[in-house]
Amino acid sequence: MIIFGVDPGFGILGYGVLSVSGNSFQHVSHGTIQTEKQQNIALRLKVLYEELSNVIDNFKPSEIAMEKLFFSRNITTAISVGEARGIVLLLAAQRNIPVFEYTPHEIKKAVTGSGKASKKDVQQVIKILLNLKELPKPDDAADGLAIAWCHCAVRNITRRFS
Repeated sequence: MIIFGVDPGFGILGYGVLSVSGNSFQHVSHGTIQTEKQQNIALRLKVLYEELSNVIDNFKPSEIAMEKLFFSRNITTAISVGEARGIVLLLAAQRNIPVFEYTPHEIKKAVTGSGKASKKDVQQVIKILLNLKELPKPDDAADGLAIAWCHCAVRNITRRFS
């Protein structure tokens, strides 16, 4: 089973791809999709849609895990992240892929054991858990891996108690 983790962003959208077999999680890929600040919003959304569509079609995930939107002090950022989330939700719906959402606190807790972990802590633990040679970069891609890992862990716990 392929799990696709998404850290939704308008300027940079991070993703991580894990293969799951029983209790074993394997790193498949991670990366980012970036849009240019000077482009208008419609073109930036089109870039996100097209590039993310290609990535999803390439990996053919069974499930998508995404960070939940939480209200930020910067309403402009919250709106643009919401628009990026909309692209992810649309692509998932078009392909009949279920989407699962987790708060930043839930993701950090699942990965590091502490909901107050720093981004650096999350990167370090993901490197160890996935047996990577170096820290996953940039932060957005590392977050995509952490979101995928969180979903895999929650899935396994839920499956055991079902």
